[in-house]
Amino acid sequence: MLYRLIYAAETVGSTGASTLSLAQILGAATVNNRRDNITSAVMFHDGWCLQGIEGSRQDVDRLMRRIRDDRRLNNIRIVSDKPVAERRFPEPMGLCDDPCAMMKAIGLTNMAQITAYHADRIVELKQAA
Repeated sequence: MLYRLIYAAETVGSTGASTLSLAQILGAATVNNRRDNITSAVMFHDGWCLQGIEGSRQDVDRLMRRIRDDRRLNNIRIVSDKPVAERRFPEPMGLCDDPCAMMKAIGLTNMAQITAYHADRIVELKQAA
């Protein structure tokens, strides 16, 4: 069975804010996610990270254990975790290229307020793009 887990977390330092940081995160995640048959998408906005992860329960849980140990993230909060019929993320690690527009599209200014409804709406919008 396939699962989609979406979490929000505060980022530490320049995590996700610099080109170097993004390149390091995307590069390592792409390699690891290919190995583990995970597809994913991430969005960084104003000191926050929102990531959707898709894969088997075992693979998603294993990745979340690594994420919880990652010192670049604080206050990790699972927003949505459910079985799904199909993948919505086509890549091992995709990046939202316009997080401000995405936040505006879902009607939020602060990612700390994100709910499962907002997260699911982002997945829908990302798929439609």
